[in-house]
Parts: sequence; structure tokens; C-alpha cells
Amino acid sequence: MTPEPCIIAVAITGSVPRKKDNPALPVTTAEQIESTHAAYEAGASLVHVHVRNADETPSSDPDKFAAFQEGIRKHCPDIIVQFSTGGRGRALEARGAMLHLRPDMASLATGSVNFPTIVYENPPDFVRNLATTMRDLGVRPEIEVFDLAMLFNTADLVAEGLILPRPHVQFVMGVKHALPARRDVLEFEVAKLRELLPGATWTAAGIGRHQFEVARWALEMGGHTRTGLEDNIRMDRNTLAPSNAALVRHVAAMAAEHGRPVATAKQARAMLGLKESVA
Repeated sequence: MTPEPCIIAVAITGSVPRKKDNPALPVTTAEQIESTHAAYEAGASLVHVHVRNADETPSSDPDKFAAFQEGIRKHCPDIIVQFSTGGRGRALEARGAMLHLRPDMASLATGSVNFPTIVYENPPDFVRNLATTMRDLGVRPEIEVFDLAMLFNTADLVAEGLILPRPHVQFVMGVKHALPARRDVLEFEVAKLRELLPGATWTAAGIGRHQFEVARWALEMGGHTRTGLEDNIRMDRNTLAPSNAALVRHVAAMAAEHGRPVATAKQARAMLGLKESVA
């Protein structure tokens, strides 16, 4: 049987790294479009998008999201565009302000969790409202799981009809105080996913030095992967990543080593239950 293709998601910017940490970090809209285009050509079929203000702080400005989406569609018309509704440095009420732009997907954390210096706050009513907005606008959520409770919360939201069946779930591993980057933990989480949400697709993201290790586990276990400068600014301990594309190429090479073909954007859309691009 032919192995299932691996979807490579690229998280191009995030809300934490700055250019002082890695000059390759794309901050302006033009930089983000260029970086995404290169990552797409390297094998990424999904782009996870945060936008920044001129001073590099996180932004919720819908105009910035709109400019990115319009620009990337000209270069990579079929890439899956996923907007972040994440909470670092962004007001709670503004985190879904760009969903009316109807990206293909948006992130949705289904609970709160401690991060190293903050509480990543996702109150129940906020989560329900975001889930409802995404459902009503036809935006497919990617469920961000930072601990086990978020998986059970997701199952409840699916049962209530706020999230459509067969969700796409991402296990985020290696954030201090949240899910540790351990293979036995990932195996347990995936087993629970299959029990609670049969047919759901899943990916795993390793943070910092754990990125390639977690990618290897996901490849071996039949899941999908995420890379990018949001999560990891280095190729190895001593070498900064020269670009998002370089990180994607590294993961694509790992996929080849594990006998997993890299999914095209068209294949990724089919696997995630997304409509084909009309551009």
C-alpha cells in the first residue's frame, strides 16, 4: 500500500521571534509573501499566518491579513491559508477579527494553558464563539492541543455541532508547562484522538530544539508535520535557519527518508476536506 502523503505546514512568523533573533524572520507583508512562496516551492502546502506591526509586535489588523491573503493567492493560488487566532500579545476580542476574510482554515485552541511567562487564555465562551464563527463562515478549524483536556473539549464541541466531524488536530509539544516533547505522550494523545474522534486527521509541532524530533515521530506514526521560524529559528544548535524554505526542505528530506511522499496542495486539500482552490 502506498504511504499517505505528508502535509507540511509552515508557520512563517509567529508572535514571539524577532529579527534580532533571526534576520530571516519575515515581518512585513511583502517579506511574508516572499517567504511563503519559497516555502511552498520547497514542499509546504499549508501556511500558518500571524501578522506584525511595524515595531514587530503581534497585530490583529484584518487589513494585514487581507493583504497577505491577496498577495499569496497571486503566487501560490492553491496553498492552504490558515490564520492564527492565537493569544500572545493580542486582545481577546480582536483575535477572530479577520475571520470574515474566509481563509481556508484558522487555528482554534480549545482551552487555556500555562506558558512559560503567561497564561494562554481561551475561556469556554470565547472558544465556543470562535468555533461558531468558523463553522458559519466555512472556515475549517485546526484544533491546537496543548494538553489532554483540549482534546476532550474538542470532542464535546464536535458533539454539540460547533465543530464539524473529522476535525484536523495539531499536537503542540515542547512548550514549557504544556505537553512535553515525548514520544510516549504523542502516542497516548493520538490513541485518544482515534478513540474520541474517529477519522480525524492530525499533525504534530515540536517547539525549538524538539522540532525535527517531533517531526520524525509524526512521520513514523502516519501523521503530518509543521515547521517554520515561528516554532524554531535554527537548523541545529549552532546554525540559524536561513529561511522558512530551508526548514521545509529539511522536513521534506526527512519525509523521503521515511518513505512518505510530500503532499501537494491539491492532495492536502483533499485530505483535510477543503474545497479545491478556484484561483
